[in-house]
Amino acid sequence: MDYLAQIDSNKIPQHVAIIMDGNGRWAKQQGMNRIFGHRNALTSVRESVEAASEIGTKAITLYAFSTENWNRPKLEVDALMNLLINSLKKELPGFQENNIKVNAIGCLESLPKKAQNTLSDVIEATKTNTKITLTFALSYGSREEIVQAVQNISKKIVNNELTVEEIDEKIINNHLYTVSLPEVDLVIRTSGEQRISNFLLWQIAYAEFHFTNVLWPDFRKNDFYKAVVEYQNRERRFGKTSEQIENLNE
Repeated sequence: MDYLAQIDSNKIPQHVAIIMDGNGRWAKQQGMNRIFGHRNALTSVRESVEAASEIGTKAITLYAFSTENWNRPKLEVDALMNLLINSLKKELPGFQENNIKVNAIGCLESLPKKAQNTLSDVIEATKTNTKITLTFALSYGSREEIVQAVQNISKKIVNNELTVEEIDEKIINNHLYTVSLPEVDLVIRTSGEQRISNFLLWQIAYAEFHFTNVLWPDFRKNDFYKAVVEYQNRERRFGKTSEQIENLNE
């Protein structure tokens, strides 16, 4: 089914976050190791970003490497870091051609120095691009992000830069990695798993969720469009009643 034709251009999610899951299982189905799965996931990344950009989504955030992923076998971690470096270099011309701004969130200083430098170079090179912001969540954990925000806010209180009474949602937002991004409208998770896995816990408070059995290396543009159509068919009430929403739309 062609889901692109069903998309309402007036109800486009401004920020889509994706938990890219299933690389290992996909590789196992091919009789290969997990690293083979990670390598073959790059097409899915490219197609998802292109699909988001084509329909007018302004930001897409990909859960590329969690803080917990450091516990994986060293061979796999090293391969992922090398894949990150090589992919960023390879995709840079495409980022420029398609007006994609690259961003990264997480404990980036935990990444190998070469990965940090390559990432920094690509972010710098694309900083003036405006069509869509592609954010990689790397060495990212939402609880760690929130703890860090609380620590930084506390320091400002101690230094008399902020009072306890001034702390509100905006203040907290301003101390998160995602301060420059719109709120998440849609979360997609592939491979049939239905967990958040410590991803953007604060930012997805009112997001819609789309869970698909498609393994990440098989995820294509039409799968992305299907998630958007499902998102558009839901009533987003933000705590209000259906009647209140209807009155607002009249």
